[in-house]
Amino acid sequence: MFSKLAYSVFEQSIKDYHQFDNVDQPINNPFPKDKFEHLLYHKNWIDTVQWHFEDIIRDPNIDPVAALTLKRRIDASNQERTDMVEYIDSYFLQKYSHVVVKDSAKINSESPAWAFDRLSILALKIYHMNEEATRAAASQDHRDKCQAKLNILLEQRTDLSTAIDDLIKDIENGDKFMKVYKQMKMYNDDDLNPVLYQNKK
Repeated sequence: MFSKLAYSVFEQSIKDYHQFDNVDQPINNPFPKDKFEHLLYHKNWIDTVQWHFEDIIRDPNIDPVAALTLKRRIDASNQERTDMVEYIDSYFLQKYSHVVVKDSAKINSESPAWAFDRLSILALKIYHMNEEATRAAASQDHRDKCQAKLNILLEQRTDLSTAIDDLIKDIENGDKFMKVYKQMKMYNDDDLNPVLYQNKK
């Protein structure tokens, strides 16, 4: 099933990142570029680095100049994340381009790739919540509360994985169809963001 494959790749990416635990560590994607797993690994690596960007920028003692530099990196990471989602959707559009869509077919509220995006973030939540639930230096009360949250996240993983596999099966069978809209982000475009295009005058 696609969800099981994807989650195993996400886990590998997270594990590989934490060998270094450094946001500047270059990615070393172990999967061939023509494989679906390559896209999944790259997608999760971006998410994992950004997860740690978000931790760093919340340091109350961070230098303002360093914080601004980091905010720019987060913006760039967000754009790269969106681009990877679109690459993954392109994979599914091509894979199922031959499917004859039934007259009764319905569109889903999110594409397969955005569902995988949520699964990737969920894998990160599970990894880090497990760290907290087993952190020896934390109080027992803290660990118990984190374990309760971890149990919910694991249940969510089951539900989301089922939903992803059901969606892909429905697309394969022609019961649902994909319609992907490119992300029309405006804030990075110097022709659409008023602050940027006013500075061009």
